[in-house]
Amino acid sequence: MTRLKPGKISVDLLEKYVFPRIGVGHPAVRIGPSYGEDSAVINMGGLVIVTHVDPITAAGKLAGWLSVHIASNDVAVTGAEPRWILATILLPENATPDMVDEITRQLDQAAREIGVMIVGGHTEVTPGLDRPILVTTAIGVTRSHGYVPTSGAKPGDVVIMTKSAAVEGTAVLSTDFEDELVERGVPRPIIEAGKEYLRMVSVVREALQLSGYGLANSMHDPTEGGILGGLSEVAHSSRVRIVVREDAIPISRETRMITRALGVDPLRLLGSGSLLATVPKDKESEAIEVLREAGVEAKVIGRVLEAASGEVGAELIRRDGGVERLSKLVPDEIYKLF
Repeated sequence: MTRLKPGKISVDLLEKYVFPRIGVGHPAVRIGPSYGEDSAVINMGGLVIVTHVDPITAAGKLAGWLSVHIASNDVAVTGAEPRWILATILLPENATPDMVDEITRQLDQAAREIGVMIVGGHTEVTPGLDRPILVTTAIGVTRSHGYVPTSGAKPGDVVIMTKSAAVEGTAVLSTDFEDELVERGVPRPIIEAGKEYLRMVSVVREALQLSGYGLANSMHDPTEGGILGGLSEVAHSSRVRIVVREDAIPISRETRMITRALGVDPLRLLGSGSLLATVPKDKESEAIEVLREAGVEAKVIGRVLEAASGEVGAELIRRDGGVERLSKLVPDEIYKLF
């Protein structure tokens, strides 16, 4: 029997075994399980509830912090303000009280930073685990006519990206692979700077800024598969063609040095911390200025085009002029290191 690889399962398996098996349909559900849409949107009259659940499996020491921020990001990119969190903490058999202390401290600090309340969850020691796994649900609300889907990208939009590639990945590699980086000659100041990327993984502020001004047709928080994985998800869920230039995608010095030392591609590495948004061309300058006023740097990295038959998806124009057509599901580079 074929064994599945680490990371997200294939889109074929999702469409065959997951998306059709959703119990009884309900008319209040505006967005349910579908490729590229990370949050469910449920109509409650004048408001919609937006909810998202996400596991943290590839980060060890940062699991608590990341679990709150990444789940909240996926709610915020719909234009909803995150308000409540439920956290499931699965501990390895060698867990100690200090591990519980560290994880819950991170959960609390992250929740306070965003302004959300942890309202429930579950904690246990689970046989067979070699590191903690956290599964976090975030819940938010927004106006029923004001939510922004991943699938909303339109031909003529420009693709805007905030911050730089692999923000989350840089924080994880700097923290969990510190010894390996030192052995491979990465200077300690670079590693310490990479650890501080932890403070940049939230996109809640910039997502709510863009949605509050009605500037974005589509927004997405690129997680597994990094920037390129996020672009592919936006393109396929929106049924459009997205073209981006490799030389337009910002990559920080720390990220370049850390990923080069470990032999991973920063464009395909855990990408939370960067917001991807598609914005009408005539609102491009306004969107970038609104983000800058919020203290977030952003730039245009590509454009959205109509897709003829067989053209739906994302394309990367390489620095050498070659064109790479991205797969529908982009595997994350983090799994090469486990």
